Amino acid sequence: MDTTQMRVGHAERESVIDVLQTAYADGRLDTEELDQRVHLAMTGKTRGDLEPLTRDLSPRLPHDAEETSEDKVLGALAHAAGMLTSFVGPLVLMLVSGPRSARVRAHAVEALNFQLTLLIFTIVTLGVGGVVFAVAWIASLVAGLAALTGGSFRYPLTLRLIK
Repeated sequence: MDTTQMRVGHAERESVIDVLQTAYADGRLDTEELDQRVHLAMTGKTRGDLEPLTRDLSPRLPHDAEETSEDKVLGALAHAAGMLTSFVGPLVLMLVSGPRSARVRAHAVEALNFQLTLLIFTIVTLGVGGVVFAVAWIASLVAGLAALTGGSFRYPLTLRLIK
């Protein structure tokens, strides 16, 4: 079966829009092009409609010229630190190791945004959102494993407050 003809739902459209907004924030799209692509993403019905919108944009984390095993470990540590220290661990790693390695900074920023989203959700729900932390630990473990293997991971339903 040709997967480009498969119908898409809101979640798939939202993930394409996240990639577009990140590209806009990075300066790879101008306002007019962002508006056009977001409109096409929101009206797209199949995977074939969505795929061209991000084909020229890399949703992957940036790669350093030489990615070391230390970068992979520090990327994984950024996600694991969030499990234990909320936003403090990823923030410290972003500030300390981020200037040295774009890869570590990208993982630390993703972990930081996720932890800040969890904190805001918990405050807004007057603590009831704390139940979500069990699921958050699983997501952090998956993200850490992705970092160790040299891959990338984007947490779902996360406010991208820090770029």
